Amino acid sequence: MSRSEDERFADILGAIERCLEYAPHLHSDEFGSMAYDAVLRNLAVVGEAVRSMPDETRSTMPDVPWASIAGLRNVVVHEYFRVNPDLVRDIVDHELTDLATAIRNR
Repeated sequence: MSRSEDERFADILGAIERCLEYAPHLHSDEFGSMAYDAVLRNLAVVGEAVRSMPDETRSTMPDVPWASIAGLRNVVVHEYFRVNPDLVRDIVDHELTDLATAIRNR
């Protein structure tokens, strides 16, 4: 069953919200590894939704790094051993809020 464009945007926003919710725990000794795993799962959801988005839709938002987002999904899912934890934290801390804003303002 295919998901609509609006459903995919909702998937992205939901996954971003969960990443931001887990973000404070990424630096925790007690919950850090669990939060990291949860963030990776949600970044994969974002990437999958982006990967399935029509080119026409992506072209209306040229400032969003669509290829990089989909590429991160491929690394998280298929080359998990190459994931850089510092990059993941940086994405959560500095990129996701802007992505959510761009999607809400589309």
